[in-house]
Amino acid sequence: MKTMKEWLVNVLQNQNKINVVGLGPGNIKYLSTAGIETIKEAEIVVGSIRQLSDLKSIISEKQEVYILGKLAELIAYLKENIEKNITIIVSGDTGYYSLVPYLSKNLSKDILNIVPNISSYQYLFSKLGENWQNFRLASVHGREFDYVKHINDIENSGLILLTDDVQNPYEIAKKLYSLGIRNLIIIVGENLSYDNEKITILEIEDYEKLNRKFDMNVLVLKKGENYGKE
Repeated sequence: MKTMKEWLVNVLQNQNKINVVGLGPGNIKYLSTAGIETIKEAEIVVGSIRQLSDLKSIISEKQEVYILGKLAELIAYLKENIEKNITIIVSGDTGYYSLVPYLSKNLSKDILNIVPNISSYQYLFSKLGENWQNFRLASVHGREFDYVKHINDIENSGLILLTDDVQNPYEIAKKLYSLGIRNLIIIVGENLSYDNEKITILEIEDYEKLNRKFDMNVLVLKKGENYGKE
């Protein structure tokens, strides 16, 4: 049985690469030309059921598809099929909470050919007509992040958060309001780039309007001019 090092050397000598294509915010019309070409040239396309469905217009019947499930099984599958032209689809920006770090750790970043795309927060800020360079990027999607602490960092204009069903926009806004935070604008972008896209903008005082179920979303906590003051 080959060691990881021997396997990697063999892969690199044969110049095999595993392509990783960022899908962007979701709608195929925002997929880059480079991404489309990489997907079309693949023998195997790997992605979630939704991603593969979104890409059905450019994936041919001749191409094999692999539906993402357990990540350990994916790694085994990639090693078994390394001689083939493989393209893995990831949501949004390949460099922002994507599958790339896991692939790099369990394979090697040396065999990854990454084709990036814009992220959902970039798309949202373009819709808002604003820049995001002064915002802190983070995620509470299945992970811990002290947004209460970091919303008060004086060097940023606010936070951009990926959320989940537990730490959702309503619960986050409710907690911040209960701690006395005022003059904060809550922005929620749902199903961004799709036909059912929805962007909600309100003051933190109106957080109860967010007491509902959310689709996949990006949350922006934007400080007002008199942030923190009653």
